[in-house]
Amino acid sequence: DRYQHGVVERISPEAPVPVVRVVDQDFKIGGAGNVVQNAALLDGSPTLVSICGADGHGDELERLCRALHIDARLIHSTNRETTLKTRIMAAHQQILRVDRETTRPLDAGESAALRKTVDGLVDGFEIIVLSDYGKGVVSAEFLTWLHERAAGRKIILDPKTCNFPHYRNLYCMTPNAKEASEGAGLPGREDIIRAGKHIVERHGLNSLVITLGADGMAVFLPGQGVFHLPTAAKKVFDVTGAGDTVIAVIALALSSGFNLLDSCVLANCAAGLVVGQVGAAAVSREELESELASSSVRKYQCWDDF
Repeated sequence: DRYQHGVVERISPEAPVPVVRVVDQDFKIGGAGNVVQNAALLDGSPTLVSICGADGHGDELERLCRALHIDARLIHSTNRETTLKTRIMAAHQQILRVDRETTRPLDAGESAALRKTVDGLVDGFEIIVLSDYGKGVVSAEFLTWLHERAAGRKIILDPKTCNFPHYRNLYCMTPNAKEASEGAGLPGREDIIRAGKHIVERHGLNSLVITLGADGMAVFLPGQGVFHLPTAAKKVFDVTGAGDTVIAVIALALSSGFNLLDSCVLANCAAGLVVGQVGAAAVSREELESELASSSVRKYQCWDDF
């Protein structure tokens, strides 16, 4: 993620658009890397496996990971470019976003390198997070292979609507309301309970967490019920990366011995903090502890039987 910060002093004479004079820029780790950043800043020890380009922005990703003390196993491909999202900012507002990316499926060599890297790591982890951004990395073949290779481990998936038909027998998924409605083939948020139950049953999930933006999140636990956690956010400035925070905190809490519902309480609180910041932000352990001590975020209610 590249942020270019500038000032607007006039409208372009060429078109009715603002002219942004860029005065500064910075880079932040994005995509699945933001999930890892969230876990690392909460004193976790995550390992990142992903693919980037053999280019300058791939090198920048490596540098960012080293600065965050993240164990990154990045596969540098000569056939793909590193995904780059450039946000043009002025007066704390996003003026424009420009994306450069390769979204085609991995070729045979890239797929083999990905599986080899994951295969050498799986035995050392109880929790596996899959961040599917629809860039061609997560495929039906990879999911089938991982399900067999990681049998007995908790796999948590942040889904992409286009790949919903491929998701099966996971410990948990964490779609937002739009993704859940589209994945279940239902029209809107008013059907979120029905959509969630449908997704759990159709995809053979142990559990489901649907993030609801300003309305918090819904947690589906077969045999226990559907629970609603109201938002813990005091202000909403930028929702970029909030889903990354949610899945990272859930994974970290589960690996620390929490049950899923209590893990979601922590994740809901953390998400409420990051949406008050600009860009794909992360929350520190101290910030999360302070928020937990000063608020009523532990409250939730049972929406429905399940």
